Amino acid sequence: MRGRWIVRLALVGAAAVATLITAGVAFDPAVRRPPSRAADAAAAPGSATRELDAYVARTTAHLDQVPGDWQAWAQLGMAHVQLARISYDPAHYPAAAAALRRSLRVRPTGNAAALTGLGALAAAEHDFRGALRYALGATAADPYSADAYGVLTDAYVELGRYPEATAAVQRMLDLRPDTGSYARASYLFELRGDTVGATRLMQQALDVAGSPGDTTFALLHLGELAFNAGDLNTAAARFAEGLARSPGQPALLADRAKVAAARGDLAGAVTDLRAATAVLPTVDHLVTLCDVLTAAGDPTAAARTDGLVRIGARLPGVTPAATDIDLVLFYADRGPAATAVDKGRALLAARPSVSVETAYAWALHAAGHDREALTHANRGLRLGTRDAKAHYYRGMIRLALKDRAGARADLRQALAINPYFSPRYGPAARHALATLGGRA
Repeated sequence: MRGRWIVRLALVGAAAVATLITAGVAFDPAVRRPPSRAADAAAAPGSATRELDAYVARTTAHLDQVPGDWQAWAQLGMAHVQLARISYDPAHYPAAAAALRRSLRVRPTGNAAALTGLGALAAAEHDFRGALRYALGATAADPYSADAYGVLTDAYVELGRYPEATAAVQRMLDLRPDTGSYARASYLFELRGDTVGATRLMQQALDVAGSPGDTTFALLHLGELAFNAGDLNTAAARFAEGLARSPGQPALLADRAKVAAARGDLAGAVTDLRAATAVLPTVDHLVTLCDVLTAAGDPTAAARTDGLVRIGARLPGVTPAATDIDLVLFYADRGPAATAVDKGRALLAARPSVSVETAYAWALHAAGHDREALTHANRGLRLGTRDAKAHYYRGMIRLALKDRAGARADLRQALAINPYFSPRYGPAARHALATLGGRA
């Protein structure tokens, strides 16, 4: 599980959850994350890009005639942020920043739209402290902006400030109960281990979906919630429905591949993952492809895929704040461990979320710092998240510390949550559990 939304609350407690029922909209436990960079492209990317390109052209022509239209500058900036997400092209970010800052120059006060856009841009670039600063400014300028509260929720989640995230998403729900608000709320319930509530809320996100992209996004995450709970049939059905609506969508293909691998269809999984990574070569998708190729007995192709990740990590523009959780885990598993620790430490400083705590714990374990690793593994699970990988990581850390009972409990929990959680770690979990005298 990763914070992909920019993408989970026992710390909030029952009293706080009870307050999340206002204006007829229940954070129920009957209210995940809003469309991430991959999920924003869930519906026919080409069509969505064409529509946004046309909008950008019209708005640019309008601004040539009316350069003082600060609202149009803000809308143009947000259109570029959306184009970057749909096309996977970060070249749109400078254009977004220029338009949003132009809006602020024209209207320096009370400009919630530009501040919200700059917050969304900062979040897209994984600068969550910047996103928080802009979002707070936007909500102060316009306390009725649901979009501003969405950015505020995202920032609080990634900064590990879960009670504040809960309050922000409740305000967003009160203002506009749409796919984005229900999705964010679903993610918060997932984080605190309430997968039933998270699924119910993601279903609500699907029910109110107002566009093909929103529909496919909700189906994607409903499938992921099912897969993470070990329900392969429901996951497969959700992914199939999403792909029927958006053929070739890379995030759906990658998720369908996980189901195929869990069912033993490694050839089918490789086919889907190759198609997904040809369009969206994220670290997550490439690592999954590498693991499936290894399981399929093709170490040469797995090594080539490993090399692609290493080459991509060295490309310009990869800053500590933007370091991906999956890249930390990649180096922890494949070395060098020191690189995993350095990147994990930088990432934790920028994004102290439970997901980053878990990744940093695994990096420390890889480097042999198991006592420190256990502290962070515990912090990663402090909300009660039902995350099979997080329990596997902590189980192996406990095993290294000779805490056999603790290791046995975590490994059992990992396999109970999702026996198909990883083609790499699943067999290792079963082997370790067998050596401890336990059963899956």
